[in-house]
Amino acid sequence: MADSDPPALTTFDRDTAVRRVNEQSADGERAAEVGFTADISPDWRAGRGPHGGYLAAILLRALIETVADPLRSPRSLTIHYARAPKPEPVSIRVVLEREGRSLSTLSARMEQDGSLVALALAAFSVPWPAPKIYEEPMPDVAPPDPQRRSGKLLFEGAPPFTQHLVLQPRIGVIPFQGASAPMEVGAWLGLAEPRPLDALSLAFLSDAMFSPPFIRIDQPATSPTIDLTIHFRASLPRVASSDPNELCFARFHTGLVHEGFFEEDGVIWAADGTVLIQSRQLAIVMALTTG
Repeated sequence: MADSDPPALTTFDRDTAVRRVNEQSADGERAAEVGFTADISPDWRAGRGPHGGYLAAILLRALIETVADPLRSPRSLTIHYARAPKPEPVSIRVVLEREGRSLSTLSARMEQDGSLVALALAAFSVPWPAPKIYEEPMPDVAPPDPQRRSGKLLFEGAPPFTQHLVLQPRIGVIPFQGASAPMEVGAWLGLAEPRPLDALSLAFLSDAMFSPPFIRIDQPATSPTIDLTIHFRASLPRVASSDPNELCFARFHTGLVHEGFFEEDGVIWAADGTVLIQSRQLAIVMALTTG
């Protein structure tokens, strides 16, 4: 492949693609509201429906295309999940709520068959000059294994989305064994098809590991997300020549499970220790029924 050739499209890029259905306002100005369609793939299922991080990546792609300014990076994304969509087309309506000199604020609504699937709010901004104060060091763990795996479920019975995932555990114990260990998990993560880390892949990876409360319970369960917030702490991708094989390190922990609901706080670092994102979600522990 010549240096000028575009990178090959990965399954992740194809399955998170969005298509514009309107380009501009009637007077030729950039539209404050932009419509998109997307196809939900069955290959990214997790429990009761599509993986929450997969839907986040689709919404974020529509938001990025609406902003259409490479200098304004995603800084904050909050999604409320209303229901699980079927593996069929969805519509996305993005509204540019305000565009300031440095900060853009947007909302997005994903629907299927006229019913709400997810609501999102996002902020995009240029970098601001400020001192760097760093108090979020990466855990001292073994480096990533040189061997990447791809194209297979992580384990028998794993949800379909795990075939797209590289996961090398470093923190935590086997789930569903009723262990007394802390509700904390950590691993080197990446997409199975090599692809530089960017905001889209990190949105997916922010929800890619099993939920920390699974360590404490003794039967299989699922954990549908109620809301997910991602704070992007670096302009992404960080450099144009990012290594497509680079893995990031993610750690997630939970401190409270009550009435079925739990919080999950996460941090994802680059291999050099740079914080890429911080996340928090509210989810529900639901036992899997059989028969």
